[in-house]
Amino acid sequence: MKILKSAIAAAVLTAGVWCASVTPSFAKPEYAKKEGKACTFCHVTAGKPDLNAAGEYYAAHDHSLEGYVPSK
Repeated sequence: MKILKSAIAAAVLTAGVWCASVTPSFAKPEYAKKEGKACTFCHVTAGKPDLNAAGEYYAAHDHSLEGYVPSK
C-alpha cells in the first residue's frame, strides 16, 4: 500500500512538472510587446494559432515585421 501511495504521488508530481513546462508555440505575449501590436495584428483570433498575412510574414522573416506592408 505504501508503494502504491508513493507511485501515485510521483506520477502526480511528474504530470504537474510536465504540464508546467509545456508552452504553446503561438501567440507569445513577448512578440506583441516587442512589436507594439495587439495579438490580432498577426493572428486571425487572439489565442488561436491561425495566422493572417502579417503573422505569416512575421514567422517567415525571423520574427520581425521589418519591411512588412499591409495589403489594402
